[in-house]
Amino acid sequence: MKTFTILGAGKLSAIIAESYRAGLLEGYTLTGIFSRKKEDAERLAAGTGAIACDDMEEIYALKPDFTAECASIALLKEVCVRLLENGTSVIPLSIGAFADEDFHKKAVEAAIRGGSKIHIPSGAVGGFDVLSTISLMATYGKTELKAGIHTHKGPLSLKNTPLYSDELMDSEKTVFEGTTKEAIALLPTKVNVAVASALATAGPGSTGAAITSVPGFIGDDHMITAETAGLKATVDIYSATSDIAAWSVVALMRNLNSPIVFF
Repeated sequence: MKTFTILGAGKLSAIIAESYRAGLLEGYTLTGIFSRKKEDAERLAAGTGAIACDDMEEIYALKPDFTAECASIALLKEVCVRLLENGTSVIPLSIGAFADEDFHKKAVEAAIRGGSKIHIPSGAVGGFDVLSTISLMATYGKTELKAGIHTHKGPLSLKNTPLYSDELMDSEKTVFEGTTKEAIALLPTKVNVAVASALATAGPGSTGAAITSVPGFIGDDHMITAETAGLKATVDIYSATSDIAAWSVVALMRNLNSPIVFF
């Protein structure tokens, strides 16, 4: 029986905890839930048998096999290396943290030392299997790899960011074009999926990113492309809510514990 913990006590963490209560994570035992607000951790832990923690030392002491992170880039950067060094494999949803090359390097080195893994879930996108395969073929064949992600979203989701202006409420506009590394630096909570797709292809510094604001648009539509000589893949996924990100963690964990593994 594998053990796991959850970091964060928001909506996405609640979906993972509920899937555990519903019996969808056979072969796993949920041992702890962390939130800086103890009452939030207690709420999520109710009925699971897990302990509610407001101190990461309690999570480290549990020595879980896996930790699902649904909190923030800041928390992931704070705790990831120690978890990996302690032999805990990390399933992060704040994937934007890995656009930081120094953190990326330290996390990989910690995983090697600890014999653990960083499992990147598909989040609100997908197709990492074919994207990484095309990237591998381009590397081996020494052919050019073009990769990018174009996201359409409503203007309200851009409020309180440097990209928002009132004119977006009335007219469609591409508000950002650059690399995924530049995108996550500008919008640290909005484009984790862009970094995830970049990690599967050309890397955050070389994968293009564009964001188009569409009046009245609900949710997000992400179109990812990867292209090399004789090959092109396009993955286009629309989601009205962020729920699919949490469900991708559940699906990944089920995959890791299944006799038949989907790649």
